[in-house]
Amino acid sequence: METQRIIDFPHENMDKRPRKRPRLTWDMPPLVLPTIYCGHEFANGAVPNYACSSIYYKGVPHNGCPPWRPDDKDGHYVFAIGENLSPRWTFGKVLECLDNEKKEIVAIKIVRSLHKYREAAMIEIDVLQKLARHDIGATRCVQIRNWFDYRNHICIVFEKLGPSLYDFLRKNSYRSFPIDLVREFGRQLLESVAFMHDLRLIHTDLKPENILLVSPEYVKVPDYKDHSYVVSTRHYRAPEVILGLGWNYPCDLWSIGCILVELCSGDALFQTHENLEHLAMMERVLGPLPQHMIVRADNRAEKYFKRGAQLDWPESATSRQSMRAVWKLPRLQNLIMRHVDHSAGDLIDLLQGLLRYDPAERLKAREALRHPFFTRDLRRCDYPL
Repeated sequence: METQRIIDFPHENMDKRPRKRPRLTWDMPPLVLPTIYCGHEFANGAVPNYACSSIYYKGVPHNGCPPWRPDDKDGHYVFAIGENLSPRWTFGKVLECLDNEKKEIVAIKIVRSLHKYREAAMIEIDVLQKLARHDIGATRCVQIRNWFDYRNHICIVFEKLGPSLYDFLRKNSYRSFPIDLVREFGRQLLESVAFMHDLRLIHTDLKPENILLVSPEYVKVPDYKDHSYVVSTRHYRAPEVILGLGWNYPCDLWSIGCILVELCSGDALFQTHENLEHLAMMERVLGPLPQHMIVRADNRAEKYFKRGAQLDWPESATSRQSMRAVWKLPRLQNLIMRHVDHSAGDLIDLLQGLLRYDPAERLKAREALRHPFFTRDLRRCDYPL
């Protein structure tokens, strides 16, 4: 189940980044941002699944149950600023609510009311509760506080965190992060993913929008969804997913590789919304796809290749714009050298391990944490390894 954040955005899924083509997201955005509506009673009924949006606004709280309003056409809950979701939960700012009992600001995710999204919400709740039981100290993953069922909407209460890495990039005009900050965020992200993988959990949708700042140098990972259908947002999707070869833990490591490139360059590595173009971009940056993966591609991916198992590019490009988007991309080494001075060699080597085409050969999270890009810096600071 995907959570779309509404902080400073005209509507949920819109990506304001200056791209040639818009980022592909899990759900198409609604035409109009819903206003919000709440009431004060809530039930403890069973909960099913639907891709959701998280919606919180700041307003003057008042008591009482507002009149019943229908959900919007996409099943999102409609509410008005300042109305009560329950006697305990009062809507605050965007993605923020006031817990009237504990007098603390929290985040509440209100899940769309369709059956499949309610089921996905229950899967997410199970995952969050499992993570919370094992995350001693609550340092790795976003913490669930509570959940309840209100007027056919699953509401999940979280600790309140700061903006996402994407928000930070956007407000910083997409300038690259200092390499030491990239290293620290990369270490924390890998630690969170290693923790999830140890629990036999796969995130499947890692991206800057889904990495939230706790402090200027500390991040947590939210958004644990049902991944039965689409795996990963387009720009961070691993080649085995595009080729229909199945997916497992390594798809998270590919996404992390793409994220690290984005943090140190300011731009998403693969800015595309088409499978063939996406594969062509991968080959431009990383070299040719392995033959053994091409010959095993499922029937839907066969059309991307010529006889002889070569990518059908640029012959099958959809436009000159598409060809230019691929041709302008540099090799991975050159891209990193443009933006990184010290540690460039270590970072390039790490990225080559995270962005290996064959998932069986890709670095695992704990292997990546032992890479010199992270350990060399710790030795220099005399930290224990």
